[in-house]
Formats: sequence, structure tokens, C-alpha cells
Amino acid sequence: MRIVDLTSADEGLIRQCAKLLVEGFRVMAPDGWTTMDEALAELAECLADGYICRVAVDETGTVLGWIGGRPAYDGHVWELHPIVVRPAQQRQGIGRALVLDLEAQVKARGGITIQLGTDDQNNLTSLGGVDLYPDPLDHLRQIRNLHGHPFEFYQKLGYVFIGLLPDANGFGKPDLFMAKRVG
Repeated sequence: MRIVDLTSADEGLIRQCAKLLVEGFRVMAPDGWTTMDEALAELAECLADGYICRVAVDETGTVLGWIGGRPAYDGHVWELHPIVVRPAQQRQGIGRALVLDLEAQVKARGGITIQLGTDDQNNLTSLGGVDLYPDPLDHLRQIRNLHGHPFEFYQKLGYVFIGLLPDANGFGKPDLFMAKRVG
């Protein structure tokens, strides 16, 4: 496997990435990218000047996963958005390699922190389906992973919770915010 920049000239890889985005988010975020057109629009955004768009490919040129990074706060902070790994290749280190590669890319650009949002739209954590008010942070301190939510993946890579937005995707569907200092 190798990780390379994805460019707007890589039409074949872009189509593979778009298909992977639709397939990869079908279960985790069913309201995410449901069509190829939506996924291609997301890719076009990720390929904008100043953004990071990296793709993991195998020796045959098949896309195994991809990751995007968006600058904020004058480049001091970057948002990891999105990341997706081919379902059949998950839990083989591809996602980890993509995140570590993004961290190196951000650090090389002078970035200090990477932040991300990881939604719970399907009650995968103890925060899903719950009224988090009046004390959302108390709920966050007691979070439990009920059904394979990816927050633990990020924790293993050193990311920590920095907050949450209750009802971000509708009642009982919060967005969980995590970050890591890389620079």
C-alpha cells in the first residue's frame, strides 16, 4: 500500500473514492453521501487549493481508503474530513496509516492541531437517542461505545474529546468533537 496525493487529474481514482464514500458511510451515516453526485461534489471540495486530499492505493491502483484535511484558524488548526476505508479492508491499519499521514502533512504545513467531528446518528454510543441537556459535558464524560462507533479508533491514535453538539443531526443525534496536537 502507498499513500499519495489525490489530484483533480486522477479521474479514475476520484470515481473510486466517490464510490467508496457512498458505500463506506451507508451504515455509519445514512444521511451522508447517498449518491455518486453528492460524493463527487464532496471530492471536488476536498480537492480545492490549500486542502489536503490523500488516497491509499494497493499495487494494482485500487483505492483502499482516503482522507481529507481542511485548514482553519489561519492554518493553525485543520479539520480531518472525511476519512473512509473500504469495508472489506477495515481493521488492517489503513485508516491508522491515513490519519498518521494526514498528521505529518498538517505538521509539514505548520499546523498545530487536528480536529474532527464524529456523529452518532444511529445510537452507537451512550449519547445517541438521549436528551443531553441540561449538562451535555457530564454525558460526554461518561460516554460508552455501544455498537462500534469510531470514537475509540481516534482515541487509540491520541485524539481526545473537546466537546459535543447535542441534536446536531436531529433530536438525540449528537456530533462529538475530538482533537489532537500534532505540531
